[in-house]
Amino acid sequence: MCAQTFNSSRGVGLHDGRLTPCPSSPNCVCSQDADAAHAIAPLAFRGTAADAMRVLKQVLAGQPRVRVISETPNYLHAEFRTPLCRFVDDVEFLVMESEHVIHVRSASRVGYSDLGTNRRRVEALRREFAAVNR
Repeated sequence: MCAQTFNSSRGVGLHDGRLTPCPSSPNCVCSQDADAAHAIAPLAFRGTAADAMRVLKQVLAGQPRVRVISETPNYLHAEFRTPLCRFVDDVEFLVMESEHVIHVRSASRVGYSDLGTNRRRVEALRREFAAVNR
């Protein structure tokens, strides 16, 4: 049986122009996190920030159980739901046009370990994004 204890996002949003670092639990990855256990490479893009955001939204639109919660010209927060229990993971993207990268943070709202789900998700999104943003 599945039970969800947190209904709202935690640690989501920008702080001093950066994504929030991951908590100590191993159910989060972030390209702006200094901790090697949580670190993951940002997504590289070609073109402008607007081009990158357009491609990113196109990739997200093709994902199952995803809902965009908020967005600005350089930031996007989406909720991904797991297939069985419908647990929510928060995934954030921060476009840095000067660096031609999209920083990313993917974190589970509940539980301690995600068994690598957030890391696999970001790597899959990276592959799909790169295939469209050539």
